[in-house]
Amino acid sequence: MPCCSNDSCSSNAATSERYRTILWVVLAINAVMFVVEIIAGLAAGSAALQADALDFFADAANYAISLFVLGLSLRWRASAALVKGASMGLFGLWVVGSVVWHAVNGTVPGWGTMSLVGTVALVANAACLALLYAWRKGDANMRSVWICSRNDVIANLAVLAAAFGVFGTGTGWPDIIVAGVMAALALQGAATIVRQALSELQDDRQMSLLPSPR
Repeated sequence: MPCCSNDSCSSNAATSERYRTILWVVLAINAVMFVVEIIAGLAAGSAALQADALDFFADAANYAISLFVLGLSLRWRASAALVKGASMGLFGLWVVGSVVWHAVNGTVPGWGTMSLVGTVALVANAACLALLYAWRKGDANMRSVWICSRNDVIANLAVLAAAFGVFGTGTGWPDIIVAGVMAALALQGAATIVRQALSELQDDRQMSLLPSPR
């Protein structure tokens, strides 16, 4: 016996296809912005831009994982979300190390490059956020994609604030502080995703233990 009517199955298939298309679009945006920001971040000596660039790279990889598990069972989707949550956590720890390095070396980044590239990144992430808005309350996998994009917009605003801070103070501390905030966002988002993914995996495990109907 089918689990849904023809109309509802067709609707679910159409929704899934729309989500797949949107994931391809945001994947392309994040891949391009990773290249742009990593070059600009290294050229400007900005910890915040480099951290944001690696965030774009992580998001592109996460969207690729989401595309792979789209339409698969809850166990696969929750497992993918668990991997994404762990990668976000590792990203946060990497940024912490970067912040310490720049603080010790007293790096003063180029505020002009930071503001220009930060603005471009903000527009790119705002577009991704708008595209993903309809799926912000889905399962752990969909929610993880939304959380990544939401955090990216907040981080871009912080990068712009850091650029003006560097310009006003002539020091690298605003850049370092913003990179630290980005690390905190990554770690908080990672914890949220991992908690929901583990909960869904537990639910799936319990369902698998139930006796099958005769």
